[in-house]
Amino acid sequence: MRARPVTPDVLTSEIADRIADAAKDAAEAARPAPTRLRVAVDGAPAARPSDLAAALVEPLRLRGHAVLRVSAGDFLRQASLRLEFGREDPDEFHDAWFDYPGLTREVLAPLRAGGSGRVLPTLWDPVTDRATRAEYVTVPPGGVLLLDGPLLLGRGLELDFAVHLWLSPAALQRRTADAERWTLPAYARYEEETGPARLADIAVRMDHPDRPALIDDFDN
Repeated sequence: MRARPVTPDVLTSEIADRIADAAKDAAEAARPAPTRLRVAVDGAPAARPSDLAAALVEPLRLRGHAVLRVSAGDFLRQASLRLEFGREDPDEFHDAWFDYPGLTREVLAPLRAGGSGRVLPTLWDPVTDRATRAEYVTVPPGGVLLLDGPLLLGRGLELDFAVHLWLSPAALQRRTADAERWTLPAYARYEEETGPARLADIAVRMDHPDRPALIDDFDN
């Protein structure tokens, strides 16, 4: 692996620049149809994808883009399906925990080039195990969706740009909360079967969140 250490501020700035460039390219390619850019910030909770998504909001707005944040954790399948094989089944977590069709239907498909831009920001409340009944919001042309969460890549989701926050196995184990350790085999499967760092437009080593490193070459 060849990685370039950066500060958190530089990381955020460089990613925001890349997203802004991708939004410009998408707009030019789809003209005259209006476009919005669909960005995944993918990573296990220990890599803090939600923190990076939050940090990107203001830099992207300063670059002229309206931003909507959506979390995969608000698009879980209902408990009767999600927990069919128990509350701590790593294969079920890997395969069937998240409502990918719901994400496509309510968030990603409306943001296609020429789409309505009308998005449901949350779908399911895991505490009440009921629909959130959230109001739809509209992402204007030129806007950016930041979708954060784990296990997002290699799922056939309609994404225009992807950032993957990579952790070494030792760091993932060390930084995963005790109550979530049952998910570790799912992340090992994800790494082996999907190889998210190789699928992403940007991969970041996050073994130490205060000392991230942009991965220039994962195979060397």
